[in-house]
Amino acid sequence: MAVLVRDGVLPMELGLVHQLFGTARDPATGERLYEVRTCAPRPGRIRTDADFPIYAEHGLEAVETARTVLVPASHELDEELQPGALEGELKSVLAASATRGRVASICTGSFVLAAAGLLDGRRATTHWMSSDRFAHTFPSVTVDADVLYVDEGRVLTSAGEAAGIDLCLHMIREDFGSAVAAEVARRTVVPPYREGGQAQYIQRPVPVEETGLTSTSASREWALRRLSEPLTLTQLAARDSMSIRTYNRRFREETGLTPMTWLNRQRVDRARELLEQTDHTVDRVAAETGFGSGTSLRQHFQAVFGVSPGAYRSTFRGR
Repeated sequence: MAVLVRDGVLPMELGLVHQLFGTARDPATGERLYEVRTCAPRPGRIRTDADFPIYAEHGLEAVETARTVLVPASHELDEELQPGALEGELKSVLAASATRGRVASICTGSFVLAAAGLLDGRRATTHWMSSDRFAHTFPSVTVDADVLYVDEGRVLTSAGEAAGIDLCLHMIREDFGSAVAAEVARRTVVPPYREGGQAQYIQRPVPVEETGLTSTSASREWALRRLSEPLTLTQLAARDSMSIRTYNRRFREETGLTPMTWLNRQRVDRARELLEQTDHTVDRVAAETGFGSGTSLRQHFQAVFGVSPGAYRSTFRGR
């Protein structure tokens, strides 16, 4: 994979890509699963937004041969980009990469993809502080500022810097399965899957009367231990001693999701793990994850991942 850097690149974003993809190993052989190369439109010294530069040894030829191209943010350049601003060789190699493999961005790196026309007619995200400007500048893109990342198949975008971790783990999970992604997360000491979306990090005024109130964390921990049971909103709210109305509001503030959407996502993620790691039938996986029937599991799984449980298992277990 190629990491395309430009002047003003954020060192954290560049480092996390190398750390996460560089840590991914074949469970059987221990061999690296990715070759990561840092490249630039012109090789050489690249300024960062810190007090030190980096050196990019490779040019756009690395982009031309990469299966995955990832564009970190450059705050000093990104928000000046306009539709059609990216022309010439850089635009052509990014377009070719989206056809041949996939192209992804971290934070305001999404402005680069949009300026190249890769996000036209697609859904995308960016840092919440830049989302209004992004939507105004690129009206042909459907902006979702609440999520941590958006996967549109061959084009992926993520929110602020740390959301790049979520995106990288997602791509590793898609390439090599949950077990490999979980091991990368474990080595890096980050959660393999982060709850909710960017909405929980957007700064909002906190009403005086709500300060000091309890969170919904207790009910979430309780629910995760009981995914096979038919849990209700009333039960969840009671665990945190809240009314349903207050619980719903607090839950969305903390996770960016409704309680039932969050619960279904946890169940689908658990089902994915069981499909990868066990030989359980689809009906048994459904029972252990609270979906009740194989039909219900198939519907929810298809809605989230775009494939059936059987097809997913075949991809990651070869059976």
